[in-house]
Amino acid sequence: MTGGRADSQAVTHPGAPEGDGGGETSYHRDVPPILIVEDQPEVARALELALELEGFGSLWAPGPEEAIDVVAREPGIQLVIQDMNFSPGLTAGDEGVELFRRIHRSRPELPVILITAWGSLEVAVRLMKEGAADYIEKPWGDERLASSVRTQLQLADLALERRRTGGDAGWRREELADRADLCGVVYASAVMHEIVSLAVKVARSDVPVLITGPSGTGKERVADIIQANSGRRGGPWVKVNAAALPSELVEAELFGAEAGAYTGAARSRVGRFEAADGGTLLLDEIVELPPAGQTKLLRVLQSGQLERLGSSAARTVDVRVIAATNADPHRAVSEGRLREDLMYRLNVIEIEVPPLAARPADIEPLACHFLARYRAECGRPELVLGGEAVGALLAHSWPGNVRELENRIRRACLVAPGEEIGAADLGLGDLAVADGPGPGIPSSERALVEAALRSSGGVVSRAARRLGISRQALYRRMDRLGIVIERRPRRAPADER
Repeated sequence: MTGGRADSQAVTHPGAPEGDGGGETSYHRDVPPILIVEDQPEVARALELALELEGFGSLWAPGPEEAIDVVAREPGIQLVIQDMNFSPGLTAGDEGVELFRRIHRSRPELPVILITAWGSLEVAVRLMKEGAADYIEKPWGDERLASSVRTQLQLADLALERRRTGGDAGWRREELADRADLCGVVYASAVMHEIVSLAVKVARSDVPVLITGPSGTGKERVADIIQANSGRRGGPWVKVNAAALPSELVEAELFGAEAGAYTGAARSRVGRFEAADGGTLLLDEIVELPPAGQTKLLRVLQSGQLERLGSSAARTVDVRVIAATNADPHRAVSEGRLREDLMYRLNVIEIEVPPLAARPADIEPLACHFLARYRAECGRPELVLGGEAVGALLAHSWPGNVRELENRIRRACLVAPGEEIGAADLGLGDLAVADGPGPGIPSSERALVEAALRSSGGVVSRAARRLGISRQALYRRMDRLGIVIERRPRRAPADER
């Protein structure tokens, strides 16, 4: 390597002496675990020395292409520290964004720490939400740098140990990620690996898929994987939550409407099916569709043709349908809430996503993922999960599943008084919710609604937003489930009694 520049395979230590061959190093299995991506040799050297003082070895890549080459060739790389700008005069961080996304697509489990100047700080925070491990501002403090690196390498070691002692799901995930787009989904359990593998497999076909499981488990993420690995990935990807649609507008929303078809329809309206023509449509909460909407949906699935509301003209659409529900579809059929012929039309392939409590190996990796996202959002990059907090997370029953876990971590980032999140910061205490007998009601659906009410402090409108349905729809579910919120009077302080 000469003058800080190299060809697409040149990787070296910033302070390494130049040799006869220009200083280019060969690839070895025992490479240092950290890759520094920095175009300025003096800055790269400073980073290397700071890491060396803490006992960390590193390699240097002067630009994005060299970095991508190392990441692809060297599975021993456990951490990337990258700058945000690599061309003289550029400060917007666009090059860093592109590099991070390329690394994250190829090896989503590989943590990336961003080195950012003030001008690209906002970009770094945005990338934290996309999965970056941390960001450090220039000029950095060596202690802050070492702390971040130490944390990320410890997490990588834990993940490696988990894979070695708890099965081969982690290694198999990496192999799957090499040939498929996993859409950044985070998991470590064998059961989730089987689900993700099935989603990738069925993606190649155009058959309908029904995704079932409690709310908040990641059904939409599974749908994203199916779409991203299908032949329709370049087409429209339209999502609609049936439970959030007013019953009187369901048909117009899904199938379109002509001007004057209903009060207030001043002009023609394109429905979601037409918007998804040539692509994929996700129908979430399919059981909540009213009977008329289910009948029309069945007709579209059978013939590929639809009629806009207020029109008798048939329009042909080419749409792959993925449906999702948190209800048991077979029970919904027996209760008359879902047409049996529609259920079997949608249920060519069923993918059932289990609750988070049934896959405890996913809890800690997901918690770390959410912590990386929200500590950046809250401007508290120093936050870490304490051992007490990890124990509390693993002991909790997670009635609200992954969505509840995300909210707990976000809360902790806001309220934790110090640099370490404790169990109390997670707010895992329960709100009393009294419920009736509710015969024949699936326990998972009851648990879902109760968890939403607890986490929303008993405020129905807030719980409805958390569930992604209207307040009226939540009241209907509460009535059907026999759930009644028990309002308790506030206890007066001792000096008032």
